[in-house]
Amino acid sequence: MRNWIKVLALALMPMAAMAQDSRLKSLETTDAGREWMAVGRLDIGGAGFCTGTLISPTIVLTAAHCLFDKVTGQRVDLSDVEFLAAWRLGRASAYRAARRAVIHPEYQFGEDSTARIGSDIALVELWQPIRNTTVIPFETGARPARGEEVGVVSYAQDRAEAPSLQEVCSVMTRRSDVLVMSCDVEFGASGAPVFSFEGDRPRIVSVVAAKAEFNGQRVAVGTTVEDSLDVLHRELSAGRGFIADTPPGAARNNVGARFVKP
Repeated sequence: MRNWIKVLALALMPMAAMAQDSRLKSLETTDAGREWMAVGRLDIGGAGFCTGTLISPTIVLTAAHCLFDKVTGQRVDLSDVEFLAAWRLGRASAYRAARRAVIHPEYQFGEDSTARIGSDIALVELWQPIRNTTVIPFETGARPARGEEVGVVSYAQDRAEAPSLQEVCSVMTRRSDVLVMSCDVEFGASGAPVFSFEGDRPRIVSVVAAKAEFNGQRVAVGTTVEDSLDVLHRELSAGRGFIADTPPGAARNNVGARFVKP
């Protein structure tokens, strides 16, 4: 996750008063993480990872920039991308290789602007569905209002072996489809789901796209899912996007764990 949001851009946005944020809580035990099993690590060729979330048995929601090589600027080979549902302490509830991916059609990797954040969202289609009864895909919801409390579940470079939950952080401001939040994120949290807790079950309202700093405070910047998700589903239905060069079973196996620490 790149820290490229300009402080000046944030300073021009009106900020809401915030509630007291909660601390990060490790979900390293099965009991602690039971409600969050659909959140997993998106491993990228052993070279790094992002956070992703299952929103259907075959579809993972994440950030668009996770699918690009930060050195070359080229799209990664999906044959090297794997979703590890509920990864914790060396095991996952399900391992699935990526088959196809679509990114928001307005997203341009390498463009340093808040406009890029508004389209920094992608869907990864898996070769095989995840039908584990403990891994229940999350639904999505409308973008939250300024000042609304949200929560985030993420992996990061300092918590790569188990996800962490921050139950309470706040939407400091929003501009169109970009949210600035007080949530605690770090490299590896790109693509992490931001949840609204209104209703019976948490709903994903944003995807973490970057971290930044404002007035000495670390903040998270995210893309709302409300309109972008419709665009991405249309892209999938139209057969657009890019496909893995190598199907599972050819040069790789889609069953066992294939984890390399980043």
